Amino acid sequence: MSTTDDSFSVTHDPIEIQRPSLKERWWHIMDTWKIGIIPLPLFVLAGALIAIDCLGGKLPSDIVVMVATLAFFGFACGEFGKRLPIVGKLGAAAICATFIPSALVYYGLLPDVVVESTTKFYKSTNILYLYICCIIVGSIMSMNRTVLIQGFLRIFFPMLCGEIVGMLVGMGVGLALGLEPFQIFFFIILPIMAGGVGEGAIPLSIGYATLLHMDQGVALGRVLPMVMLGGLTAIIISGCLNQLGKRYPHLTGEGQLMPNRANADATVSQPAFSGKADVTTIASGALLAVLLYMLGMLGHKLIGLPAPVGMLFMAVLVKLCNGASPRLLEGSQVVYKFFQTSVTYPILFAVGVAITPWHELVAAFTVSNLLVIVSTVSALVATGFFVGKKIGMHPIDVAIVSCCQSGQGGTGDVAILTAGNRMSLMPFAQIATRIGGAINVSISLLILGNFLV
Repeated sequence: MSTTDDSFSVTHDPIEIQRPSLKERWWHIMDTWKIGIIPLPLFVLAGALIAIDCLGGKLPSDIVVMVATLAFFGFACGEFGKRLPIVGKLGAAAICATFIPSALVYYGLLPDVVVESTTKFYKSTNILYLYICCIIVGSIMSMNRTVLIQGFLRIFFPMLCGEIVGMLVGMGVGLALGLEPFQIFFFIILPIMAGGVGEGAIPLSIGYATLLHMDQGVALGRVLPMVMLGGLTAIIISGCLNQLGKRYPHLTGEGQLMPNRANADATVSQPAFSGKADVTTIASGALLAVLLYMLGMLGHKLIGLPAPVGMLFMAVLVKLCNGASPRLLEGSQVVYKFFQTSVTYPILFAVGVAITPWHELVAAFTVSNLLVIVSTVSALVATGFFVGKKIGMHPIDVAIVSCCQSGQGGTGDVAILTAGNRMSLMPFAQIATRIGGAINVSISLLILGNFLV
């Protein structure tokens, strides 16, 4: 039988592959090629417009221009850090977003108009506090009540143990290197655990100036580099802990301090995040954060409690008393996610330009200082890890909170939690930084004034 009969023949028409149009190609570039969160064409346009303003000799410091400027430089530095081999996964993005601009300012590589406008905007708007209040309130509102209560009650013990061990190890290393005990504790270890610059280094320098009869500027110049190096060490360790959590998932709660069984009990009554919050709900969530911060400011005027800590306690109270509706809680979560993904690197860039002196950081890079600082922070974090594990908490998440005990205050918390990919731990980080730092400074100055001078 012939198989070439016409009744069996099939005509194969060439398949036409429809090529994407120019418009579709452009949309593809806009949606997939990004620097941070910024589509590449918009990133290039922002750079061109900023360059034109710089060439004209004036870059306005109003919020419209500053949004574009901080986003352009912040995400550029963050993207550079993320793409570095090996260290890119160890928190280099947060380090680069903070310290590259600081170095550029020091070496005169960043245009003066950018430096002046960024510094003026950062210091006049206090935008860092808007960022912190939205992050704190959003993260608290997204937690279930059981985890919130247990986390706050249990976190103090690992913090206390970590500080004691960190101080002892730091003193031991310093003595082994031949440093004086007084200098080791009061000018290296204590500044690391003082709670940052505004709440730590500056009060310390004022206290030292009064008690030790030295110039406050000299005291601040000796204390501030230790704060910065301690924060840098904490950022690196936080990035390493994040990678450890990816390799050993059973050691981390991915931003939760307590094990999942506590979450399972609470999620039955916890409204699920739908991701469909409308614009008015999101606006209400942002307003809730701002109003709680204003209550914190009122508390600061009345009893002297730092405003972020007062706001934190008020947010916890609202959560525990079911004072916010499920819709409002969802709006707060959206605000939190927005600030976490879109504002972190621009804020870190502004911090690097405005309040991070590169020359003081470099001046503190001596072998003895580095060994004492690294050993102190490492011992503090390791103690938090093992104590947290012993008392039934997620050790990696507890250790990342412990990192914040040696950070640069609120800015350090942002960088450390960004490197560790645990921004939801911000409420606990604020406790470690603000309350822990205030206690350390107060007790140490009290001892210094009454027993040592």
